[in-house]
Amino acid sequence: MINEASIFDRCKRLVGDEAMERIAAANVIIFGIGGVGSWCAESLVRSGIGHLTIVDRDRVDITNVNRQCPATMKTIGEPKVVAMKSRLLEINPQVKVEAIEDVYNENTRERFHLMEYDYIIDAIDSLSCKADLILTATSLPHHIQFFSSMGAALKMDPQKIRTAEFWHVEGCPLARALRQRFKRAKQFPRRKFRVVYSPEVLPNQGILASDAAPYNGTFAHSTAIFGFTLAGLVIQDILGKIPKTDKGQLNE
Repeated sequence: MINEASIFDRCKRLVGDEAMERIAAANVIIFGIGGVGSWCAESLVRSGIGHLTIVDRDRVDITNVNRQCPATMKTIGEPKVVAMKSRLLEINPQVKVEAIEDVYNENTRERFHLMEYDYIIDAIDSLSCKADLILTATSLPHHIQFFSSMGAALKMDPQKIRTAEFWHVEGCPLARALRQRFKRAKQFPRRKFRVVYSPEVLPNQGILASDAAPYNGTFAHSTAIFGFTLAGLVIQDILGKIPKTDKGQLNE
């Protein structure tokens, strides 16, 4: 007989009961369940997050199998959020997962009721959609935390992946493009927010038949570390909010 309460014994051993209760109570939404967002979702559920909403309108493609968590030869053709939800429930049948097969943009933002969440995670590929989410999320009350992934393609060295406040990112073309977009529009994030990025930018060396609609090369170890780091930022933020009188439990 499997005792599902034992799933998080190792987590509880490290941080204590109070911390795990706070993790379980957190409500998180992730936009984009690709090479970054899918691993973020998996890490959060394996860490004890109790409420997770995942948003993506794409279906699993064979080109996703090299780096996206729910992408296998069996799930090709399935909506990504459906395949991801199935995997997450296999990990923890008690987790509450809402799978939304949709895209975030300026026309759909009101559908997502962002005020309901404790944490908003941006793992969106589209520049325009990402920019709008950044502007929207940073205009919400400060108790709603926002974390964003910059570009994870064209990376190979895991030791170069790091975090920084958005305006302090160096060497990332996506961050640069976002900053230029904000400056041209004279619209800026309303508050500081932390991002995951790497200054490494490698050239695509392969020539593919699909180059009429080219995509940048990626490997699982890089995109997954981006996703795991985003999940880590969420967990660290939750632990950091435990009152000092309770923090002794983190060493129990």
